[in-house]
Amino acid sequence: MADAYDAPGVVKPFGIFSSAAWAPEGATLFISGHVAQDAQGRTVGKGDMRAQTRQCLANIRDVLAAAGGALSDIAKVSVFVTDISKIKEIHEVRAEFFTRPYPASTLVGVARLINPDWLIEIEATAVIPLSRVQRPATRVS
Repeated sequence: MADAYDAPGVVKPFGIFSSAAWAPEGATLFISGHVAQDAQGRTVGKGDMRAQTRQCLANIRDVLAAAGGALSDIAKVSVFVTDISKIKEIHEVRAEFFTRPYPASTLVGVARLINPDWLIEIEATAVIPLSRVQRPATRVS
């Protein structure tokens, strides 16, 4: 599980994230950006930032589970959104998935993602304790 802190003398985070996070010994898992696609590749929640954020985080949760990890193992997320004014909706959904200590986070407004129906993309870096690491049976060759 990643550990996090909010540094004294630095502005306190205003959402579901921490100022910084560090990872204990473990296997680092770099999770590619996930968008609002279900397992069949269909876009979920067209036009709905909450639904799309929920799908992105569910996808990341499932990737972590396949490797023996959990959302609490995430040390950092990077979030790319097409409408920065939806930050409140994004954080409301993040609160459904993350508990303290929150991962460190970066939020970037972008003009668009590859598919114009996608509103958000989230990538993550997690550190899974070695005692829980499972190498998924399916590997890219």
